[in-house]
Amino acid sequence: MTHNAHATERPRGGDGEYSFWREHTHINLSPVAAPSVLGLFGFAVSTFMVAANLAGWYGDDVVTPLILAPFAFAFGGVAQFLAGMWSYRARDALATGIHGAWGAFWIAYGVYQLFVGLGGVPAPSASPVAATAFGFWFVGLAAVTWTGVVAAAAENVAVTLVLLTLATGATLFAIALIGGYGLLETISAYFLLVSAVLAWYTATAMVLEATYKRVVLPMGKRGAPADVPGRTAKRTIQFQLGEPGVKVGQ
Repeated sequence: MTHNAHATERPRGGDGEYSFWREHTHINLSPVAAPSVLGLFGFAVSTFMVAANLAGWYGDDVVTPLILAPFAFAFGGVAQFLAGMWSYRARDALATGIHGAWGAFWIAYGVYQLFVGLGGVPAPSASPVAATAFGFWFVGLAAVTWTGVVAAAAENVAVTLVLLTLATGATLFAIALIGGYGLLETISAYFLLVSAVLAWYTATAMVLEATYKRVVLPMGKRGAPADVPGRTAKRTIQFQLGEPGVKVGQ
């Protein structure tokens, strides 16, 4: 924000100094690509890999943690956390909170799995104490994600479904770890798998809309009647394409 004014210049207008600053202030906003594209892809891939392991589709308790650790740390953690920070520029409070929280979790998860694979700390499956401690982290994550569900419901159906299945999976996983319910842990893994698939769909829809300049896959955007395949969304009183950073959100 810049202003061209001299300190000695007197305010003009009916409302005094406020009119003066409106007349002498210039606001410059820089458009950015939607940060949630990277954030959702990072979340989708990392969650799919870890949830598939929890569901028993592959892996063991020795080698698998060492394989998952660096990828969860980099793609699910660092990439998603950066997407959360870039969401500040897009003025998207929801994406900032969710990507920031889950990105930070995946960074920690990658470090933890590395220690598990190296034998430095016990895995939740090998220690009830570790399982309980890990479970309480998911209590906090579930609370944050349920808040995101309520916020997303006002904006976007696709994002709402991503967060709804994620919050449900995190809640069930917390209960399973703290209570020692093996079957519930498997059920929670399937909710996380569904959330990963929905996140991939949502990110894909955002990429295609950005590149084709029209809706290819609908996301159920609130207040966007043109959110149907093949149609260009109508944006009134908006800069070209309504880029994030110019308009609020993504």
